Amino acid sequence: MAFMRSLADETFKLIVTSPPYNLGKPYEGHSSLDIYLAMQERVIGECVRLLDDRGSICWQVGNYVENGAIVPLDSLLYPLFRARGLKLRNRIVWHFGHGLHCTKRLSGRYETINWWTKGDDYTWHLDPVRVPAKYPNKRHFKGPNAGKLSGNPKGKNPSDVWIFPNVKNNHPEKTIHPCQFPVELVERLVLSMTDEGDAVFDPYMGVGSAAVAALRHGRRAYGCDIVSEYVDIARERVEGLGAGALKTRPMGKPIYDPALPNGGH
Repeated sequence: MAFMRSLADETFKLIVTSPPYNLGKPYEGHSSLDIYLAMQERVIGECVRLLDDRGSICWQVGNYVENGAIVPLDSLLYPLFRARGLKLRNRIVWHFGHGLHCTKRLSGRYETINWWTKGDDYTWHLDPVRVPAKYPNKRHFKGPNAGKLSGNPKGKNPSDVWIFPNVKNNHPEKTIHPCQFPVELVERLVLSMTDEGDAVFDPYMGVGSAAVAALRHGRRAYGCDIVSEYVDIARERVEGLGAGALKTRPMGKPIYDPALPNGGH
């Protein structure tokens, strides 16, 4: 909070983060939900102050688990953003293939990214994040557009369900952080919600995935974290990026499927 309070109003075009889930992991405490939400409310309030009028906030969360019952954190955080006048543009579902195996309920394989804006005039670029069309050469069969391509030749809108792996032991980006999110998740947000030269901020920076994504695409990166070891790793990753030595999973790389020849690659 001290670092955030030192920053000027409306500094950032994109604020993207994954806050602690109040699960008692090494980098967080474990408190009542009321205390957790009060803490989140203070951080969110500062983020709104720091957000450019045409900017976006992307808050990536999963579930809080208490006595075997799950609590979807984005549903609890929703009123905190709405109370500050923000508008929810998408509730993006990030689906990944691996995680804990549950025994008394279905195994959780997704988290959500809630995309908020201050108003209706916000920065948005679809073309840089389009994905290949399923039928790229499909054409209109009849009517005034008969014979013309029926889809955008640049590709299709990726929709609000994103499928790519989380950062586990065999992931090229894996560090000591237990809940690291992948660079490609942030890349889509950076490319679609900012322009070159814009500033991107992560208030729960961890090992710097958001900073890497921002710097890779010509944006300015800011971040903070209370774990000094994570900050050191983030700095090393940024330096590795600048030296061309940082390993990341390429954006848009197909998901490995063992059922397909060569895993689908």
